[in-house]
Amino acid sequence: MAETRTTIMVCGGTGCLAGESEKVKRNLELILKARGYEKEVSIIKTGCFGFCGQGPIVKIEPDNVFYVRVDPKDAKDIIDEHIIKGRVVERLIYRETEGNEIIKKQQDMPFYKKQLRVALRNCGLINPEDIYEYIAFGGYEALGKAITLMTRDDVINEVKKSGLRGRGGGGFPTGLKWEITKKQESEEKFIICNADEGDPGAFMDRSILEGDPHSVIEAMAIGGYAIGAGKGLIYIRAEYPLAISRLNTALKQARENGLLGENIFGTDFSFDINLKYGAGAFVCGEETALINSCEGKRGEPNYKPPYPAEEGYWGYPTCVNNVETFANIPQIITKGAEWFTSIGTEKSKGTKVFALAGKIKNVGLVEVPMGVTLREIIYDIGGGIQGDRKFKAVQTGGPSGGVIPEKYLDIPMDYDSLISIGSMMGSGGMIVMDETDNMVRIAKFYLEFTMDESCGRCTPCRIGTKRLYEMLNKITSRKGTMADLDALKQLAYMVKDASLCGLGQTAPNPVISTMKHFWDEYLTFVKDADHPRGEGKYAVKNKIGIKS
Repeated sequence: MAETRTTIMVCGGTGCLAGESEKVKRNLELILKARGYEKEVSIIKTGCFGFCGQGPIVKIEPDNVFYVRVDPKDAKDIIDEHIIKGRVVERLIYRETEGNEIIKKQQDMPFYKKQLRVALRNCGLINPEDIYEYIAFGGYEALGKAITLMTRDDVINEVKKSGLRGRGGGGFPTGLKWEITKKQESEEKFIICNADEGDPGAFMDRSILEGDPHSVIEAMAIGGYAIGAGKGLIYIRAEYPLAISRLNTALKQARENGLLGENIFGTDFSFDINLKYGAGAFVCGEETALINSCEGKRGEPNYKPPYPAEEGYWGYPTCVNNVETFANIPQIITKGAEWFTSIGTEKSKGTKVFALAGKIKNVGLVEVPMGVTLREIIYDIGGGIQGDRKFKAVQTGGPSGGVIPEKYLDIPMDYDSLISIGSMMGSGGMIVMDETDNMVRIAKFYLEFTMDESCGRCTPCRIGTKRLYEMLNKITSRKGTMADLDALKQLAYMVKDASLCGLGQTAPNPVISTMKHFWDEYLTFVKDADHPRGEGKYAVKNKIGIKS
């Protein structure tokens, strides 16, 4: 393609496509051609810009002008006014608050100011369906460096020194997992990308695959080299057709350019990747359930040990990492572990991607350094609560996480801090709630989800989540008693302690955390003559061990 003077970047993420960004792009192309400017101006479809609540988004470069909520009919003004006459279309420019001065540049928007994009570095910047754009921004340099200049141990040590921990929720050190897998003696090994993202309201991994699929492919090849694997699998939901389409395009382009297949970069390292489709089972986010599904078996977890690193896919040593974890790898290899460790906190290095949803003004995808406070994410980046209502709580970690009340708004967002208050990082879902939300009903909502998603293999999860849901349903129907509250808490801990895998072990978290922080809301549902609201509630509160 000949060099052009201007580039129009149109968001092609799922959210913007739902807002007719494809029609926006088509109209821009038709009007450009009609005006005779198609050779001077290029139009590319990018991945997600992150500011989903303001989509569809169109960005003009090199002018660095950011248009929001663009309708297909706005294409005429963008071409006629901005491209031809050089006049910014001010009605399409973002305004932080109605009546305030307009903000033309992306980096000046409060939504982006505190973000640091590492995993999302190319999303909204390149055409995800063009390998040469990825290469132009440093793509596959890390793979070339790893397999031509570094030994397998060098690669693993660099990842270990970086302090990168699994971004899928568990937070296990990535380099250590690679090292354990490498040490296994086996004629064959596998590396698997977990792209089964199933948390309600979470869309971090999907957006990376839609906006920058080559970063994951490159990282998997690096990981395959490090652990001694010749084959990789990406386990992705069949419900994600756009991500699947872009992955297939990226895999084809990588093979055509010798970046997958035999003797990559002229070395003796050969590696290729295949896709495996999931049917949307939440439990398949657990690595042994995922592996069973990859093998065509029922998606349910195994007892551990042995761990997948010892005995995984078809009995061979297998390393499983999630999409966001892989997306960090190329940058660690090219920029070095010291660069990565300079970001974040002492025990939580790098950045974390969060999907901001719920009662928040700026719904979208954000990536911030570990250690940024919850208040900064919700108010500085998220713009505060819709309708300027009072913040009540935020649910982190999806249905497996706990609710965080207002008193913890200044807690740093890192693995250990969240665990210390009864929540968890999880994969990065962040559902914001306001004063109108009832926390008992919220707990019931999440229990209904985990009850339905239980694979049924172990009794504590199969029966326990159902009984928890039934108790919550009884309480919210105002038929519960104080004895039911006692039983609810006891059963929640039994399910947590006795379940086989992470789904059951974390399913009671919404119940435990809401009982801890919003005890009065449980009491308002309970009518018991022996324990009227007032002095009686404190006796029961102490009896069942709820800490204020």
